[in-house]
Amino acid sequence: MAVSTRAAILRGARDIDLVEKTLSCGDNEVIVKNHLIGICGSDKSFYRGQLPPKTAEFRHDPSFPFPLGHESGGVVVEIGAKVSDYKVGDKVIAFGWNNNYADYFCTPTWQLQPAPDGLDMDFVALGEPIACAMYSGLNCGAELGDTVLVLGCGFAGQIVAQCAKKKGALRVIVADMLDGKLELAKKLGADVTLNLTKGNAAKSIFEMTDGEGVDVVVEAAGSANSFNFASEVIRHNGKFVFYSWVTQPVTLNISRWHDDGLKFINTCLVHHTWRERYVWTPRSLRPVVQGMIDVRPLITHEFPLSEIKAGFDLADKDDAAVKIVFRP
Repeated sequence: MAVSTRAAILRGARDIDLVEKTLSCGDNEVIVKNHLIGICGSDKSFYRGQLPPKTAEFRHDPSFPFPLGHESGGVVVEIGAKVSDYKVGDKVIAFGWNNNYADYFCTPTWQLQPAPDGLDMDFVALGEPIACAMYSGLNCGAELGDTVLVLGCGFAGQIVAQCAKKKGALRVIVADMLDGKLELAKKLGADVTLNLTKGNAAKSIFEMTDGEGVDVVVEAAGSANSFNFASEVIRHNGKFVFYSWVTQPVTLNISRWHDDGLKFINTCLVHHTWRERYVWTPRSLRPVVQGMIDVRPLITHEFPLSEIKAGFDLADKDDAAVKIVFRP
């Protein structure tokens, strides 16, 4: 049967609205009733008019008008005639761009993930960003006794920092440009916080590491300055971990990468195949189910879906907001 829903349309830079649409479930698709929807950093870039080139990630061309949204999850309410891997009532995590700023969304089943037993429904709905950050933390290469630097303490950076500490890092340094985010990181277990706009952060890092630099740096800020700062403070043969999505070309000190034999680790779970994601997501979310990682304080603002304009206006103007969510 057809399902009516409100869904977001991004007509142009800073021009977002909800429109009425009707969803029809294809043979290999399901329709999901959303529990919660989150604003991703990539959504903010789209909202600001920064559209990247089309990649395999997009079911729709990244051009205006764009049916925005991918961070959500909820309960299956309808299944297609050929669907055998889900049933009505299943709790699921979305892993695809399916216009998820909506009451309901329709998706092929390979873009879903079963929700782990025991996971809070708010975290089911944020399962994609949580799993991606946890996967990065678990696979960043941090070892017992390491000094780990996390650049950018948004939603992902905060989770990665907690994970690195649980993995046995001697010292977790979190760097950002906003004191509010740094204060939150400190409360959640970071050993050292550095405001990149105050003082000489690189000098401080070398002083802490006896002039060697950090063993592992996780780039979760997504800017040219962040990539180059990471390149500056990582030690010889250190591990450079990619997390953030950089949509614009940047100029990098490749000589440092070559001459110091840096090891590069791509931890973007959502950009691996769905088969790898299907294996890794339960493992990545297990520590969250077990209560080892504190996610709740990272949800800093909540709006009803009807106030989507206000939510995105806040996201655009206040970078101190860690995770903004909407409830249908």
